[in-house]
Amino acid sequence: MNGLRQFALALIIIGAINWGLIGFFNFDLVASIFGGQASLLSRVIYSLVGLSGLYALTFYVTGIDGLDDSNTDIDEPSYSTEFSDEFKNNSNNENKWK
Repeated sequence: MNGLRQFALALIIIGAINWGLIGFFNFDLVASIFGGQASLLSRVIYSLVGLSGLYALTFYVTGIDGLDDSNTDIDEPSYSTEFSDEFKNNSNNENKWK
């Protein structure tokens, strides 16, 4: 995950916590830390949280880790697990179950 995504997710978490505090306790943490809702720093934080939320909409298209999963090969399922290699098609296991 790149730095911009990590920064956006951190701001989204801060915004969610702040909204939770407002909803449950009528306490605005960002405003109390940065000098009120009308202060320049509070407005910058609110704006960055809002922009991060808009940027997070792109996560639905590209996935949360930024990788495009549209090229995954779903035609060839893998039946192996981390516990056994019984279903792999190789010469060592072909005669094992006969």
